[in-house]
Amino acid sequence: MTERIHRAIEVELLCARQAETDGRTAEAFRHLERAHILSQRFTWAHVRCHVRMWAWAWRQRQPRELLGQTTRILAAALFSRIWVPEGNTGGANVSPFQPMPIPADLRDLLSR
Repeated sequence: MTERIHRAIEVELLCARQAETDGRTAEAFRHLERAHILSQRFTWAHVRCHVRMWAWAWRQRQPRELLGQTTRILAAALFSRIWVPEGNTGGANVSPFQPMPIPADLRDLLSR
C-alpha cells in the first residue's frame, strides 16, 4: 500500500468518526464506504474497514448491517488478495459480489 492511499484511508476513517460524533450517521457511513473502496486490495486495511462498519452498525442498532458486516469481515480476511468486486462500497445494502463505479476522486488516487 502506498503512503498516499494509507493516508487517504485514515482521513476517511477520521471523517467517519467525527461525523458520527456530530450525529451525522449517514455521512459517517459514507466515509466508511469510501475507506472501504480504497482498502479493498489490502487485506488488513480491508478487514479494518469492515470492523469499523460493524461497530457503526452496533452503535446505530442496525441488525441487518451487523449480520452483513460479520460475513464481510470473514470474506475480507480470506479473499482480499484473490478477488474483490472493484468499487463495491462494502455495506450490507449491496451485494458483496457487485462491482460498482469508483468515485472519480478515489479512482484518480488509486490509479497513481
